[in-house]
Amino acid sequence: MPTWAQLNETHYKIYSVKLGKEVNLKDIADDMKNYDVLFFGEEHNDSVTHYLENKMLELMYTQFSSELALSMEMFDRDVQTVMNEYLTSDIREKNFKKDARVWSNYRDYRPMVEFAKKNKIDVVCANAASRYTNIVGRKGQSALMALTQASKRFFAPLPYDTASGAYYNKLMGLTNHTPSPSVNDTAKKVAAPPMMGMGGFNLVMAQSLWDATMAYSIFEYLKTHKGKKVMQVNGRFHSDEGFAVVTQLKKYNKKLKPLIISTSSDDNFPNIDWSKYKSQGDYIIITDPKIPKTYEG
Repeated sequence: MPTWAQLNETHYKIYSVKLGKEVNLKDIADDMKNYDVLFFGEEHNDSVTHYLENKMLELMYTQFSSELALSMEMFDRDVQTVMNEYLTSDIREKNFKKDARVWSNYRDYRPMVEFAKKNKIDVVCANAASRYTNIVGRKGQSALMALTQASKRFFAPLPYDTASGAYYNKLMGLTNHTPSPSVNDTAKKVAAPPMMGMGGFNLVMAQSLWDATMAYSIFEYLKTHKGKKVMQVNGRFHSDEGFAVVTQLKKYNKKLKPLIISTSSDDNFPNIDWSKYKSQGDYIIITDPKIPKTYEG
């Protein structure tokens, strides 16, 4: 895996769908003055994308300073207190990593968390824990409704809308979602819940809970922090084509304006046929596939 010092503009290209031409990261940061939420859709193991996410956060901070917040799929709502305690230096990183159940590739996201800590940027732990998606996938929303009010604080309000139409069809092709979370500092892996419709497991219901919860977390934050800009980092499946989290966010507040970045690699890099990607987002980032991934998946 390359160090970030080894990465530069030759390892990626950025295309603006609106302008119909290649642009740079600063152009996206400048464009954000017209939007509320920047969705940075990643491939979870793309080292170039992780480098760019950090650069994007830095540029957004330069542009918006204290009016910026970071929201992340990689942390669940029930660890928000742990995140807050770490950002204020009340707890050690060792305890943070354990109690926040960081992903096994946390090294890819650590620079953003550390930048947020250094610059006093709020970090929204946006996702629903997999125990809840597992419940709803096996038993349906009625099983979530039977949980206590204390539990219900950690996922989207019930009932939540489930995927339909083109996004439903897209979900049916989903085979893998995330790296396994780490339960301790040795990165011991815990098996992720099954994500396909095997044994009666309802993929659409489960995936939609993740989407709705991330959208609700962003909505809830902006409701009490009016005028802030949110940079939401998630797997691109959660925001490509304006589906998933983006669609759910519009249901909570149709006035919020999202800007979507979609990232992927292309074997033809640097000779890219942008027409293949235009439907994915407002800005398309294609990375060099020859750059080693942060993990194999």
